[in-house]
Amino acid sequence: MTYQAAPARYETMSYRRAGRSGLKLPAISLGLWQNFGGTRDYPGAFEIFSAAFDAGITHFDLANNYGPPPGAAEELFGQVMARDFRPYRDEILVSSKAGYRMWDGPYGEWGSRKNLVASCDQSLKRLGLDYVDIFYSHRYDPDTPLEETMEALASLVRQGKALYVGISNYPEAETRAAHRLLTAFGVPPVLHQPSYSALNRWIENDHTIDACAELGIGIIAFSPLAQGVLSGKYNRGGNLVGARGISNNPFLDAARIKPETLAAVDGMAEIARARGQSLPQLALAWVLRRPELTSALIGVRTLEQLHDNLGALKNLDFAPEELAAIDAACAPGLSDSKPRF
Repeated sequence: MTYQAAPARYETMSYRRAGRSGLKLPAISLGLWQNFGGTRDYPGAFEIFSAAFDAGITHFDLANNYGPPPGAAEELFGQVMARDFRPYRDEILVSSKAGYRMWDGPYGEWGSRKNLVASCDQSLKRLGLDYVDIFYSHRYDPDTPLEETMEALASLVRQGKALYVGISNYPEAETRAAHRLLTAFGVPPVLHQPSYSALNRWIENDHTIDACAELGIGIIAFSPLAQGVLSGKYNRGGNLVGARGISNNPFLDAARIKPETLAAVDGMAEIARARGQSLPQLALAWVLRRPELTSALIGVRTLEQLHDNLGALKNLDFAPEELAAIDAACAPGLSDSKPRF
C-alpha cells in the first residue's frame, strides 16, 4: 500500500525559526544515530519514520558515520525516501554531517576540504538525494585552518549540494570564528548542534549558547536525555550492554551509572511526577524552555518512546520554583562534557 501522510500532521507540532534565518524546524526532530543501523529492517524503521512525519516531525538528522556500520543509517533513510517519502521531499528537512571517522586513511575524518566535499558526495549517493537541506561540520578540527573548513561548507551551498550549513560540537570561541568566516563567504551558519541536557550544561558554562543568541544561530540539542540516562531506565535496573554511546558516556563509571547520576535522575523523576509528565518529557521540556533552542533531537527505538517524547510539547512552561528544584536535583550529577579535540 502506498504511504499517504496524515492530513492533520501539522496541527499539533510547533515550529521554531533557526536563529535569524528563514528556516523553521519542528520543536522535536528525529535523530538517526545508533538506532537505525544495519540491524534495523525497513518495516521497523518506516513504522517510526512515518509516525514521526505524521506527528509533524519534518526534520530527520543524520551523519555520514551513523549506523552501525557507518553509512547504514543514510542508506536506510534513502530507501524510505525513495519508496515512501519521495512525494513529500519538499516538506522534509534532511541533514547530514562530516568530521568524525568514516573511512581509512588521512582523509576519512576531521575538517579538510577533501574530507567534507568527498563525504557530502558519498552521503548524497547513500541518501539518493540531489541535495541535503543542512550540512554540518561535525566537529572542530584544531589541525586544519578553520577558513578551509568553512570555505568547504560554503562551496557545498554554492554547488547546490546543501541549502544551509551548520556546525556541531564547536565551543564558544570556535563558534564565533566559524560564524565570522561563513558570513564573509555569504553563507552564515543557521544551526549549531551541541549536546545539551539538564545533566550536561556545557553550552551554558562555556557561553556557547549566549554566542549563538548574539550571532543569530539556532541551536538544535542532541542527547537531551543524556544518552538515555534521563529516560530513567538505568535507575530501574536497565542493562548497560548496548547502551547508546556507552564508550564515551560521561555519566558512566566503568560499566555502571555513577551513584550521583542515579540520585539526580531520582530527583528529576519526582519533579516529573508532580508535573504530570514522564521523566523523558520533563527532560525534553527543560531543554526546550530556552528561547535560543530551535529543536531537540530525540533518538527512539520504539513507537511507544516516540509518542511519549512528543508528549513533552503539551507542557513546556516552568515555574521558577520548578527550575530551582531541577537545578538542586541535578547538581550532584552534573557533567560538563565540553567537546575535546
